[in-house]
Amino acid sequence: MNAPIVDVHAHALIPEIEAVVAGQPGLDAHRELDALRNGAESAAVSGKMVAARIPQLTDLDRRLADMDAAGVDVQVVSASPSQYHYWADRELADIVTSSANRALAALVAEEPSRLVGLGLVPLQHPDRMVSALDDAVLTCGLSGVEISSFAPGVELSDERLEPFWARAAELGAVVFLHPFGCSLDTRLDRFYLANTVGQPVENAVALSHIVFGGVLDRHPTLKLLAAHGGGYLPTYLGRSDHAWEVRPEARGCLDRPSSYLTRITFDSLVHGTGALAALVSAVGQESVVLGSDYPFDMGNTDPVGEVRRADLGDRATRSILGANAVRLNLSASAAGTGATP
Repeated sequence: MNAPIVDVHAHALIPEIEAVVAGQPGLDAHRELDALRNGAESAAVSGKMVAARIPQLTDLDRRLADMDAAGVDVQVVSASPSQYHYWADRELADIVTSSANRALAALVAEEPSRLVGLGLVPLQHPDRMVSALDDAVLTCGLSGVEISSFAPGVELSDERLEPFWARAAELGAVVFLHPFGCSLDTRLDRFYLANTVGQPVENAVALSHIVFGGVLDRHPTLKLLAAHGGGYLPTYLGRSDHAWEVRPEARGCLDRPSSYLTRITFDSLVHGTGALAALVSAVGQESVVLGSDYPFDMGNTDPVGEVRRADLGDRATRSILGANAVRLNLSASAAGTGATP
């Protein structure tokens, strides 16, 4: 039988999270920084865009209808990245992640044959990440967790994350790398550069920290899934390989950086059949899965059609549309394990 068509990159807005952060110290400063990084024009456009998509972000019937229209059998749902709230202190962060995990488990439980859930962990508090991961996977029955490219004072090569990587590998949990915000700040505050340039940069920086930091050497079974096709990293690794050969400080990993591409899974959201073909050529057909970024405007409303139009061959097309996701346990059977909190 053919594998189901699985969209691994889709989001939900979780009202419970917004309720617990409302009025908390730090929220206003967080929003001001986000507005500064994006610029006033983009902030205004994004606000209207998200408001128009509230039904898609919160209503299950609308989600299922859109999945049917796009030819998607199973959707992997994670929280909107705007809900990371990495400014939160330990106590509030525990509430945020617990709320996210239970809300996503409840959503999956409503339609377990169609939905898979990924929870949240507090990247800003490395010492709380393992317990949040256990909560997401063991208590709530989710298939993994979603993280950003960095948190204040925490890069993904940080040695304090070692227990988290080890536990994720032990559990077989997927870690979905999805940036929110960009460390280049106001240099990208116009023309929507914070997203069009900033997101691919953040993907590349975060993955480089993981690769050069030896995370995949120490945890070879880690299921790492990168949004937006991994950004600028997969198709420009020759420079990283050269640095690994000639610079001793770039030898944090055991092998050339490009050799790690097959250990990472990348979604197909690269906007264009040529870019998708280049990604598949760089990382291999077994390392790409379907992703849409539903329902945001920078997503793809016809992700299945784009994969088919890329003319990658039958085997590669089947692998990307579903078989690779099934191997990651991001499938209908995985969705059915979601626990009602």
